[in-house]
Amino acid sequence: MKKIFTILMFCFFAAVAVQAQDYKKFRVGVGGGYASPSGEGAKGGVLFYLEPGYRVSDDLIVGLRMEWALMARGYSESLGSDEADFDIASASSYTVNGQYYFKKGGFRPFVGLGLGIYKYSAVEFDGDDDESVELTGSDGSKFGFYPRVGFDAGHFTLSIDYNIVGATKVDGIEGDFKNSYLGIRVGGFFGGGAK
Repeated sequence: MKKIFTILMFCFFAAVAVQAQDYKKFRVGVGGGYASPSGEGAKGGVLFYLEPGYRVSDDLIVGLRMEWALMARGYSESLGSDEADFDIASASSYTVNGQYYFKKGGFRPFVGLGLGIYKYSAVEFDGDDDESVELTGSDGSKFGFYPRVGFDAGHFTLSIDYNIVGATKVDGIEGDFKNSYLGIRVGGFFGGGAK
């Protein structure tokens, strides 16, 4: 049984490998966009990304995503101040992903999924009066994933990713900082176009 399974898997990968492709195998995407975090007191910011990829077939691409976002993460609950403010914090992510394309040429909508490691910097909360909490240092790394939708048109790409990452608990205060965020990304790519 094991031998039959091995032979079937070999045949499957051989069929994928010899399939004629209309698009070049390698591409590198770059761009920027808007990051919208969740939680109380959150404020949107900017993101930048670099995304090399490899086309397994014309319909499927696998790749790596390196993304850096600057935003004010939100808190899980109100901290009792209408004038509360959070400092801008940085988030970086290093993930693997896959995208499936629904069309062969021209305007090419896709769906995808990615997962990997997210690293967040610390946050400083400033409330009104004497109410302030400084959280210095690094929050460390967390595992996360994201569903993705978007489209390619020529060498232009637009995608929306919802990065789902566990919250960060901080000693000394109740609640936690929300790490999930929506990323709206606009960019282009080099290579990977039609042959």
